[in-house]
Amino acid sequence: MTRPLTSAERALSALREMIMSGDLAPGARLGEVELADRLGVSRTPVREALSRLAAEGLVQITPNRGARVATWTVAELEGVFDLRSVLEPRLTAYAVPNATPADVEELDRLARRMQEVGSPGEHQDLDALVPLNRAFHDRLVALAGHPTLASALAAAIHPPIVRRNFLTYDEASLRRSLAHHGEIVAALRAGDPEWARAVMTSHIANARAVMVRAARLRTAGAGDRGEETA
Repeated sequence: MTRPLTSAERALSALREMIMSGDLAPGARLGEVELADRLGVSRTPVREALSRLAAEGLVQITPNRGARVATWTVAELEGVFDLRSVLEPRLTAYAVPNATPADVEELDRLARRMQEVGSPGEHQDLDALVPLNRAFHDRLVALAGHPTLASALAAAIHPPIVRRNFLTYDEASLRRSLAHHGEIVAALRAGDPEWARAVMTSHIANARAVMVRAARLRTAGAGDRGEETA
């Protein structure tokens, strides 16, 4: 029998989902009293949940100033994408000779499903797109068979940034991103590591352009209003 969740666990789950979904926007203040009222719990479990989320990198806690949803500066985002642009294309190339026909078919299924749920239109479902995208990239990393590089990549990827990619993309950038997955599958079928590496390089560059542009606009807007940007 599954034990019931504690108040702190419920608060943690709810707040994590609110941040990951964008319901609590980057930079939003996280007042304990307001959150406790919203979640129907006392302040203590909220405080515990915020501490856990700070350890996960989703929340920033500043002494005497309270908690906010984590934001990333332009420099921090560029650092993340610098690492991804080095590590992920290399791992994708390494995955090619190790991919079995079953692996290729599964990656193709994921790529096709991402097209279905992610393409702009009335049936678009970005919440469904995120785990599919993660499964696709995780499978490539696993196939590469380089745990040291995989660990370095995992440290560079922040789930909120990945989800915010999809929320920030314009239609052309999103369609380009979705098409990259299908082309990576084609490179795997062809057994061409350099093709796969090149497509993943373009894939990361596309995401980088979208996210860094958005961060610069947000920074400029905050500066115009006299707000903090970090």
